[in-house]
Amino acid sequence: MRRSIAIVGAGIGAEHLAAVCRLSDRYAVHSLCDLDAARGAAVAAKHPGVKATTDFDAILSDPSVDIVDICLPPHLHFDACMRALDAGKAVICEKPLTPSLAETDALIAKVRETGGFLSPVFQYRYGIGMAQLRAVQDAGLAGRPLVGTLETHWNRGAGYYDIPWRGTWAGERGGAVLGHAIHIHDLLTSVLGPVAQVSAMLATRVNDIETEDCAALAFRMETGALVTSSITLGAADDSSRMRLCFEGVTVESDHAPYSLAAKPWTFTARAPRLQSEVDEALSTVGETPTGYDGMFAAIADALDGSPGRQVTIEDGRRSVELVTAIYASARSGAPVSLPIGPEHPYYAGWPSEPLRDTA
Repeated sequence: MRRSIAIVGAGIGAEHLAAVCRLSDRYAVHSLCDLDAARGAAVAAKHPGVKATTDFDAILSDPSVDIVDICLPPHLHFDACMRALDAGKAVICEKPLTPSLAETDALIAKVRETGGFLSPVFQYRYGIGMAQLRAVQDAGLAGRPLVGTLETHWNRGAGYYDIPWRGTWAGERGGAVLGHAIHIHDLLTSVLGPVAQVSAMLATRVNDIETEDCAALAFRMETGALVTSSITLGAADDSSRMRLCFEGVTVESDHAPYSLAAKPWTFTARAPRLQSEVDEALSTVGETPTGYDGMFAAIADALDGSPGRQVTIEDGRRSVELVTAIYASARSGAPVSLPIGPEHPYYAGWPSEPLRDTA
């Protein structure tokens, strides 16, 4: 079924628009909405037939719009999602879904109340690298996860923060943990399952901003696996990497920052005699949609009655919960256990005071 989609926000929304236009058999673009009329018109003009608008209310009231794709600054996500769900629209929302577990749980309640659909944006999950890992796991060759390392080493200078809401607690609601590493952390939990405990150190060492731009994190997964995550916005270039050691195989991702799974990954059997079996499992993986294309295809499948590959609202909650635990650990200087419920002091949101390195 081909569905009508309106994209709200012409920043990262430009990437969403390009992806849905490539999936023209699944989506028809109703409009691109942005309060900056000139920016919206410039982005829409790159795609013949796509109209630009500044009227979000008109999108919500238009019965021909099936899906509303929220690509706004994080502090606007909750209200926009709630209004779209109340209007009977299926909703897609950029990360982070909301800046608090309380708001995320309110969205979950709204989805249940309305019988609606909401899928958060985590495009790292889609591509040949992840398909290869699933194939090796399905073949029974991976075994238990033991340890892992994550790297989000990107370069963000002062110019990146010329957009007023970036680098602020009021607009962005967090720093590199919330806006950058959130993708690779979702990728980790989609492979290894939930995090059980977090220890976190955060600092602002690169730019003159309110929010953190460096972090060193340690996770204990519910499986017992131990994982570290290194984050900085002060690297020489942009590189992301995930390396996981299972009992039977060690896996290393590609290093592309925005499409970690777009290229084949490296799989090394711990027992050399099993490498041929690993290679055989890898050979079964064919062409796989990558990044936003894969994400929007999975959402279309779910709306068509074939769920399973889309990012769920529960995945979005898990992501916000992990960010909450990271900020709680960094503030307290102590490990924080998950899950986190309404009794936690950060359930309604984390503090907004800057975290500065004092060295």
